[in-house]
Amino acid sequence: MTGRAEAWNSVFRQIINGAHLSTADGLAALLDEATAQVGVTVQLYVVDMGQQWLRSARPEPLPPLRVDSTVAGRAFQRTDIIAVRDSAPHLWLPVLNGTERLGVLQATLHEDNDDQSREYCWELAGLVGHLVMSKLHYSDFLHVLRRTTPFSVASELLWQLLPPQTFACDQLTVTAVMEPYHSVGGDAYDYSVDNGRAHVSIFDATGHDMRAGLTTAVALAATRNARRNGLGLVEAAELADEAVQQQATEGLRAPFATAVLAELDLATGVLHHLVAGHPPALLVRGGRMVKALKNPVSLPLGLGHLTKAPRRLGREQLQAGDRILLHSDGVTEARDPQGEQFGVERLVDLTERHETAGLPAPETLRRVSRAVLDHQRGQLQDDATLLLLEWSRTAAHRVLP
Repeated sequence: MTGRAEAWNSVFRQIINGAHLSTADGLAALLDEATAQVGVTVQLYVVDMGQQWLRSARPEPLPPLRVDSTVAGRAFQRTDIIAVRDSAPHLWLPVLNGTERLGVLQATLHEDNDDQSREYCWELAGLVGHLVMSKLHYSDFLHVLRRTTPFSVASELLWQLLPPQTFACDQLTVTAVMEPYHSVGGDAYDYSVDNGRAHVSIFDATGHDMRAGLTTAVALAATRNARRNGLGLVEAAELADEAVQQQATEGLRAPFATAVLAELDLATGVLHHLVAGHPPALLVRGGRMVKALKNPVSLPLGLGHLTKAPRRLGREQLQAGDRILLHSDGVTEARDPQGEQFGVERLVDLTERHETAGLPAPETLRRVSRAVLDHQRGQLQDDATLLLLEWSRTAAHRVLP
């Protein structure tokens, strides 16, 4: 082992061992002390929940950096490693949890600036990503850092239930976004990928308050519980029906949540889906929308007891590279000041335009969600949630450098 490799191994050991007893606000000092051994200075920036700002993770922070107009932001957007040569050469590296974008790391190289040094810095950024994610579970520092606007109580509840916004493996990529992130009331998404099957779902409870948030939380928990107990999509919807119905309060309108539940066989591309009063999933193939997956629509979750009609599944055979786009009605029904809806055609067009430009899937959804916000001049009238699933062996490579 070379002297440089030994030095970098010492850096990684010191960070790993020190992280056991480090608080979130102590990560910067831990990184400073460890990387000094190899003549590298690092700055960690964490992206805010709206994905507009990169914010310094130091207790005495450096000025924030805009995602849309800085080199650091470009590294975040494209999950790319960008070298900058000025008074001291440095790298901007994406910080990922798996494939979820958490922020960027600036590594200033005071000595060697070669391919091997860049490889070590990329590995350092990966380690930092895991540490950031672990500290989020028992720290308020990083949560506060990621908020440019105070959360509502309903949003506080829902975000704690959601999986990471992006996941990828060899056969698919899943990514999601919700706006307004700080006051989302009744929207949510969920997914799980195990044993050759991917489960994805999206929810939208009636209302935009704490009661809506609780309804969605119950529906999500019920379908997740059914999935983990080995039940199918129909049984999951039935369990959610019962769980949501139990939340009914005398004198108030019965709570309910619309939803799409879907299961994809990763080996064959066979997709089964159930629509419960929700806008249907959109099938996008070859740069255009092929159709909406309109299997027989059943009543929203919580209202299934009102009919004796059984819930039924739709079936779709996907082709390699197909995308399934799930959305809540807050996206397509968003109206500008003149009353024009955002619409399905605009949603699909923007999604495909950004994908064709070579952007990774999470960046595509970030830009589409910004377009929805801009359409309503930054003031959404309803929650707007998007989830994009791509069945492909190449999509995952676009979410890594």
